[in-house]
Amino acid sequence: MISTSLLRIFLTGSFRPFVFGNIPTKSLDYQNEKQLGLYIHIPFCLSLCSFCPYCKVIYNKNTAIEYKEALLREIDLVGSELTEKKEVTSLYFGGGTPSLMIDDLFDIVTVLQKYFRIKNGIGIELHPNDVSDKNLTLLKNAGVNMISIGVQSFDRNCLSLIGRAYDDFSKKIRIAEQYEFDVIDVDLIFALPGQTEEILLSDIETAFSSGATQISTYPFIDFTFSNNKYKPLSEKYKKRLLEVINRYCIATDKERTSVWTFTLKNTQQYSSVTRDNFLGFGVSATTLLHKQFKINTFSIKAYIERIKMNRLPTSLTLHFSFRQRIVYYLFWRFYGTKINKIQFRNFFGIDLYKIYPFELFLGKIVGLIKEDETNYFLTEKGIYYYHLIEQKYTNAYIDKMWNISRNVDFPEKIVLR
Repeated sequence: MISTSLLRIFLTGSFRPFVFGNIPTKSLDYQNEKQLGLYIHIPFCLSLCSFCPYCKVIYNKNTAIEYKEALLREIDLVGSELTEKKEVTSLYFGGGTPSLMIDDLFDIVTVLQKYFRIKNGIGIELHPNDVSDKNLTLLKNAGVNMISIGVQSFDRNCLSLIGRAYDDFSKKIRIAEQYEFDVIDVDLIFALPGQTEEILLSDIETAFSSGATQISTYPFIDFTFSNNKYKPLSEKYKKRLLEVINRYCIATDKERTSVWTFTLKNTQQYSSVTRDNFLGFGVSATTLLHKQFKINTFSIKAYIERIKMNRLPTSLTLHFSFRQRIVYYLFWRFYGTKINKIQFRNFFGIDLYKIYPFELFLGKIVGLIKEDETNYFLTEKGIYYYHLIEQKYTNAYIDKMWNISRNVDFPEKIVLR
């Protein structure tokens, strides 16, 4: 906790914490935002994995029908603020298990297209069990061109430790490959209990050889509200595994496109978290704009009730200071391992080095970053320290935020120091 507080003070130049308040939201004021993405949260699952911290409930058909109606109404409430169609970069469906509402995706996309032109395509998360010819055909018909399959591991023992049943997931990926999606991402977890270097490398090899165009390798994090029977491996071992992943991918000519993501060269890349601005729809969905960050209620019941009142289901709002917004931007842009100088200047109206001359100088001296005419890059050392900071941030900020939001429909205030 202390390290995140000190880093926040150091980078924002202020003792002011991140303060989220329960502020009534009449409109989102996003009409002039550029590089805007869209996110839809589908909270339903057939079973609840203990390791997954996201907002989710057991699937119920009647609840899903009500939820869809509320979701479409929320899109109408937000979209009706526009005077003309707005171009957006992409649309991403997350969960939960979005494929449980796969028959509704076409309707959801159709309503979104009343207000938005989706430039770079549509992505969706899939449970391996939902990869079938029928479902993949429905996805293609809905305009989906990017899929992310939550395999987590191909190892029977690792899967059993996190409550997942073993299956021939490689076969599922090969089925998906036949549909020629632009991106087939396979999510893998590293630092699972009992996971060795050999198991991890086998997982990566299996994913790519089966048809994955990229892999996203996330560290196993134990949230305080999770019901995990096992704890993550040590930070020392996590570092070792991260180095193993990187060495393997360099040796096999893969491109590192984020701290934890590796991609086949000359293929499209996709990440759901590295967009400058985005609108979020559904329970627990977040909206990031130039000057504010908003979170919808985590309660499906409260979400539906708010929408029936023709009110936005915003639970909490953070109004950024200028430096806070910069820190947020840098955090997620450095997740992609680099900051484009021109993009930063266009977004904030000032050069990065004018804001952080000493910090950038120090970062280069200690070997965390390097630069060329266009970008600041994280070095391998910098990537590892980002990995550490991200986990500290998750434990200090996200864990607290989500834990409160899971238990209180509309919290009065959350202060993140």
